[in-house]
Amino acid sequence: MIAQTNGEKVFGVINTLLMLLLCFVTLYPFLYVLFASLSDAASFIQHRGILLRPLGFNFEAYKAVFKNPMITSGYRNTLFYVAAGTAINLFMTALGAYVLSRRNLYFKNLMMFAIVLTMVFSGGLIPTYILVGKLGMMNTPWALLIPGAISTFNLIIMRTAFQGVPVSLEESAKIDGAGEMTILFRIVIPLSMPVIAVMILWYAVGHWNSYFSALVYLRDWTMYPLQLVLREILIANSTDSMSTGVAADDKYAIGETIKYATIIVSTLPIICLYPFLQKYFVKGVLIGAIKE
Repeated sequence: MIAQTNGEKVFGVINTLLMLLLCFVTLYPFLYVLFASLSDAASFIQHRGILLRPLGFNFEAYKAVFKNPMITSGYRNTLFYVAAGTAINLFMTALGAYVLSRRNLYFKNLMMFAIVLTMVFSGGLIPTYILVGKLGMMNTPWALLIPGAISTFNLIIMRTAFQGVPVSLEESAKIDGAGEMTILFRIVIPLSMPVIAVMILWYAVGHWNSYFSALVYLRDWTMYPLQLVLREILIANSTDSMSTGVAADDKYAIGETIKYATIIVSTLPIICLYPFLQKYFVKGVLIGAIKE
């Protein structure tokens, strides 16, 4: 081992302290919300300053959250939107990326220019709203799944990853009689699983956190995703239905802890999913971003 100078030791200590401080600053807001959701409502409403532990540990806020029919309906709808939307996104993005990765594709540069142009210019909200209405998708789940079926950025990353698949594999498959769809689903995609995992993560997180499209296109609350329900609770302050049987003086206090419990309920599943896909994250992005 090479002996470190005093300056290098001091530099290492400072780096460690800065990293610990950064971890604390990043993690504390989530811990604050968690501790607040587990706190006694009366004790929490009187507390000021940093919160390092639950105040009077209880699950009353979570019991109130799961009694709200909008929460259970929002969970069910969000799981459907995440599963169906991610499947549609992957299928459409893979088809587009495979076509654009073909070396003998006519007008490929012109098509790529037109696709990249959409990252800078778009039709805007009003033309999109009119188009969704004309297609008969207003107030239906399709309004949340079809208009954003392909992300231009993800399409470019997946196209670059597909270009890294050896041409010899595709040529040998064609000699054996394989068609384009067989090559895509049995050769190209299995060899690009790291970038596919990244696409699943990005698309799933996008659908899980999405609320604006539902706010614009949906009118029936039974189709609201969980994030739109969360918005109604946090912004519209609609916690009265979850605090029935509570004295009027205590409704504000229990309402505050209910808001924090709702945030935890809406974010915890996607946080639990991330570690399973994290190992593919960096590798997938590098594969899709660097062309050999």
